[in-house]
Amino acid sequence: MKLCEEQGTGIDKVISAVELHQLPPPDFRMEGDAVRVVLFAPRRFADMTPEEAVRACYQHAALKYVGGQKMTNATLRERLGIDDQNAAQASRVIRATLDADLIRPADAERPRAGYVPSWA
Repeated sequence: MKLCEEQGTGIDKVISAVELHQLPPPDFRMEGDAVRVVLFAPRRFADMTPEEAVRACYQHAALKYVGGQKMTNATLRERLGIDDQNAAQASRVIRATLDADLIRPADAERPRAGYVPSWA
């Protein structure tokens, strides 16, 4: 499409739109001096790869952080379309994202207080 957004809000807009429609997370790829974003067709959480689930979790945590909030199991379940009775699925994704050092507990004393990106 040869589009370029220069205000610095493009990635936030892409991730917000993807979350709104519960799409698989976009894949941001560095190609020389440019960034290519790959968007995916709708797919249920059960059909996502483990890598996509971790990427979705990280992007969700980053978007929440930029908005002044923290990611929780409940917000991740909503983002991924996971039913409340399957909260353990979201917990596994959070654990994998923690293990990948992409997120961290917002408060080390209270791990249930939510999560933020590791760089926050």
